[in-house]
Amino acid sequence: MTTQPDRGGELVPRPERTPDAVRVALARVAPHRLDEMDKNRALAAAISSNKAGHLQHWLTHWAAEVEIERRPDLSARRGRALAAIQGTAGRNDPAFRPAMDELRAVEEEAARAVSE
Repeated sequence: MTTQPDRGGELVPRPERTPDAVRVALARVAPHRLDEMDKNRALAAAISSNKAGHLQHWLTHWAAEVEIERRPDLSARRGRALAAIQGTAGRNDPAFRPAMDELRAVEEEAARAVSE
């Protein structure tokens, strides 16, 4: 399998919103993050609280993470924002807030894309 951009720069097509499809896509675009995508934690939280919403939140979070990883434009923006945040002296640094705003914008764009 290649990870070269195609279809307008996307590394892989947007997966269906199912745990298995999101996991397969994550394995293609960011295999190093698979351990983070631990279904058992989401399942345990849903069972202990008796709320299926935890599972929906988990799926939405990981679908958005795949969206960022599969799109070089979003991935690059997130990388620059994270680097800018790490390069600040903390919350009082004038560069901190704009970097956090950019990170939030990337995450919101990805969340909107997978919610459509």
